[in-house]
Amino acid sequence: MGNRVARDDYEWVYTDQPHADRRKEILAKYPEIKSLMGPDPRLKWIVSSMVLVQFVAFYAVKDLEWKWVLFWTYIFGGCLNHSMTLAIHEISHNTAFGNNKAVWNRWFAIFANLPVGLPYSASFKRYHMDHHRYLGGDGVDVDIPTEFEGWFFCTRLRKLMWIALQPFFYALRPLSINPKTPSRLELTNAAIQLVFDLGLYWLWGIKPVVYMLAGSMLGMGLHPISGHFIAEHYMFLKGHETYSYYGSLNLLTFNVGYHNEHHDFPSIPGCRLPLVKKIASEYYNNLPQYTSWVRVLYDFIMDDELSPYSRVKRKLKGDVKLE
Repeated sequence: MGNRVARDDYEWVYTDQPHADRRKEILAKYPEIKSLMGPDPRLKWIVSSMVLVQFVAFYAVKDLEWKWVLFWTYIFGGCLNHSMTLAIHEISHNTAFGNNKAVWNRWFAIFANLPVGLPYSASFKRYHMDHHRYLGGDGVDVDIPTEFEGWFFCTRLRKLMWIALQPFFYALRPLSINPKTPSRLELTNAAIQLVFDLGLYWLWGIKPVVYMLAGSMLGMGLHPISGHFIAEHYMFLKGHETYSYYGSLNLLTFNVGYHNEHHDFPSIPGCRLPLVKKIASEYYNNLPQYTSWVRVLYDFIMDDELSPYSRVKRKLKGDVKLE
């Protein structure tokens, strides 16, 4: 249980990320893929329904015994809140209202953020665009674990702890790697969320607040859906930095598992990414892929060659224009 992994540094590469070239090649061969770009007209209704369901759940748990509050927090609230964070991921690409109504997307993301409990949608948008533009970029892409994470979480037990604590590392990592001055929208996001959280406590007491916040922490920690954090970019096979997952949990996660397809075409909403794979199947069928996020978590913990260091990292060339 205490065996140390062999890797003691990232996988440094000196090539550009593969997604831009593949996107150009696919579009040249299949120009009809451009028709898949644009907003998903169903997204705003799906997300609004999810928010409403959580509001009903807040009311439903207010008088439950604590053991049942915690049970439903993990089983139901964790799933729904993690799914909501992936809805916010979708919205960050302007897929709710389109690029012509970018501000509408930002405000809708703040609305979707409410049942998650912690204000993050506005900050996520800023950092996620860097992740796409500068994938693996040293000092820019905050999806890459810090050197402390790579150094310390290097045994099976520590990797298990690291996965359980994922939401804390995702929240704190930007402050270490690429701190940004908070924008007005981020401050607004925080203020609205605080008012909502306090209002929820005033209205129905502490149990719905615990259900909300603990659901977000547990749902993004040691939870089957959290396999996507590891599956997307951790280097299980040398030379491959992005991986797709084609299992049933895509139904709960807005097809975030179609991750090669998403990085190739970030302006195509998740509901249409399976069509990208179908049209350009020869580009994706032979890439490494997963069918189980639970198996990804198990393999990551048990394989002593894998650790938070198992990421492709690159020095950025020339001027990097950050928001």
